[in-house]
Parts: sequence; C-alpha cells; structure tokens
Amino acid sequence: MNLTGGIVLFAVIWFMVFFVVLPIRFQSQEEAGHVVPGTPASAPHDANLKKKALITTGIAVVLWGVIASIILSGVISVRDLDWFGRIKN
Repeated sequence: MNLTGGIVLFAVIWFMVFFVVLPIRFQSQEEAGHVVPGTPASAPHDANLKKKALITTGIAVVLWGVIASIILSGVISVRDLDWFGRIKN
C-alpha cells in the first residue's frame, strides 16, 4: 500500500464510521420542544458535530491501523479476494 492508498483507505473508513456515529443520541427540534421557524421539526436540535467528528477520528484511526497492518503484512492480498479467477498472472 502506498501513501495515496493509505489516505484513501482512511478517508473511506472515516466517512463510513461518521455516518454510523451521526444518528447516535440524536434529538430533533420537535423532541427538544423548540422548532426554529423555517426549519423542519425533524432537524437536529444540537448536532454535536465536533464531538462526533473527534469520536469518529479515534475509531477510524484504530480501524485503519488494523486494516493497514493486515494489508501490509500480506496476510490477505488482492489475489485472496479474487473468488472468480479474474486476475491473470
């Protein structure tokens, strides 16, 4: 894995984890009892994006470390994932 591959892998993992973390402890404006005029009642009351981004980064770093070490060690390679024999020598 080269530098670009590592950055792309981290970005993909980060966004996947972020979309999982976003709905955790979600409270809509309707549930909070204060709907800002011009916004839907289902809009977030307080999104806590900074906290969720930090949590996402921590989880993504750990997952990236595990996945990158597996890739770099050679335990699993692209040829191992070629179930249909499409990669030619």
